[in-house]
Amino acid sequence: MTRLLETLQVHFNIVNFISVNLKLIPASDCILCSRTSVTSCDVNSLRPVCAGQSCQHQAVVALVGEAVVLPCHLEPAADAFDLVVEWTRPDLDSDLVHVWRDGKELVDFQGRTSLFRLKLGDASLQISGVKLSDAGTYRCLVPAHQDSRVELIVGSVSDPSVAVVSDHDAELVLECRSGGWFPEPELLWLDAEGKLLSAGPTETVRGSDDLYTVSSRVTVDKRHSSRYTCRVQQTSINHYRDTNILVADVSPSCFTLNSCVMLLVVLSVSVIVIWYLVWKQQ
Repeated sequence: MTRLLETLQVHFNIVNFISVNLKLIPASDCILCSRTSVTSCDVNSLRPVCAGQSCQHQAVVALVGEAVVLPCHLEPAADAFDLVVEWTRPDLDSDLVHVWRDGKELVDFQGRTSLFRLKLGDASLQISGVKLSDAGTYRCLVPAHQDSRVELIVGSVSDPSVAVVSDHDAELVLECRSGGWFPEPELLWLDAEGKLLSAGPTETVRGSDDLYTVSSRVTVDKRHSSRYTCRVQQTSINHYRDTNILVADVSPSCFTLNSCVMLLVVLSVSVIVIWYLVWKQQ
């Protein structure tokens, strides 16, 4: 009976220890390896790990036209020069993107992909001249060494332009416009202190190239010199572009066109009169 009680006590302590130290892990933090049915998560780092091989899943953001490196590292590090390295993308008709063994490349990536540090155990793929169509999930496979996935998020940004579209009495109407964005951005107007201004609705147009153009107008008081900012931002790729405008710079020095014309006439007549008087004295 004593041994039975001791055994029950030990089991109770184990259960109690587990219940105290168990941490809840979101399902999104556990990634199932495609090549094994064993999935586990490190409760300390909350990084997905797989028995027998790496199953890392990362996200990389790149802008159109840039070069980007999709990471893939052998763990532990080993010379991969004589190994087979396959980069694939399942959503493509031919899922092969780059194969090291015989240097084959997918036509869409012809001349734009390279592996450059294989001897150091780095099988990362570099893609140059990134296009919107490059977005997707890539898989790096080094048989018996590495099996990881990288999501490439591609964005496109451009600087907004600001112009004065209306000048009435004490008010100016400013318009901000920016094209060539992807994914769809949002447009904000800010005052000199960075506070959000109340502006008109943002007009969004998606072109045949899938790029977005946004525009918006805001009415400001031109009687006080101030700086206003048009900000176009894309939170999912963590990029934004600002364009500032000073009301003092855009406010005309003459209040009306008639006043400007009259001033020019007076100045011209004055110059002619002075020239005539000087000529008469000679």
